[in-house]
Amino acid sequence: MNRKIRIVMVNTSHPGNIGAAARAMKNMCLSDLVLVGPHEFPCAEASARASGADDILAAARVVETLAEAVGDCRVVIGASARLRSVPWPLLAPREAAALAFAEASRREVAVVFGRESSGLSNEELDLCTHLVHIPTNPDYSSLNVAMAVQVIAYELMLAAGASAAAPGAQGEMASNAEMEGFFAHLEQALDDIGFTDERRSQKLMRRLRRLFHRAGPNPEEVNILRGILSAAQGRKSMRRED
Repeated sequence: MNRKIRIVMVNTSHPGNIGAAARAMKNMCLSDLVLVGPHEFPCAEASARASGADDILAAARVVETLAEAVGDCRVVIGASARLRSVPWPLLAPREAAALAFAEASRREVAVVFGRESSGLSNEELDLCTHLVHIPTNPDYSSLNVAMAVQVIAYELMLAAGASAAAPGAQGEMASNAEMEGFFAHLEQALDDIGFTDERRSQKLMRRLRRLFHRAGPNPEEVNILRGILSAAQGRKSMRRED
């Protein structure tokens, strides 16, 4: 079982989907399931749909927020059916699986699945480093969340068997929690130096998130960037005092 690749389900409303996802995971040698605010869990329907994958359900962790679920992960891949106004790095399932498998040799990786009705919010997508899109019939693109887990889990198993290598990743990258700390610092620094305003701040930050996620800085590089931000904030403060 691969314990480095984590399946995260957000606000799942139907417990049967949790059970079906657990079954798909066990079929494909995945075992780490995290549930963010499920509507009903544990539940007999989830156990029934798991069809023998009760160990996956028993070990599943329940948390309140997506940030808590992925804080120790560097690569966070969000499943999304919608195109966004601000472009995220968008991967096909096979590309996403190759990236996840390669990164899992270094640290934990999360693949995140949203609500049955509305998927992931923009705020939740902000926590993702990449998006994966499963191609479907354009005239009928509704894909059950447990089916989506099955597709990605299958691709992950293929990637493991092929010993796939992810492009570009070198060394240890900063964790999701470290990157979120940097982004909060960056947003505050941009405000302090008067670079942005409330009207355009949100869109600018989403573009900057994409830029720094593509760069994939390691923890030391994040500390250097935060040092530069602190210096810029200090100079601005000194000018105000003068």
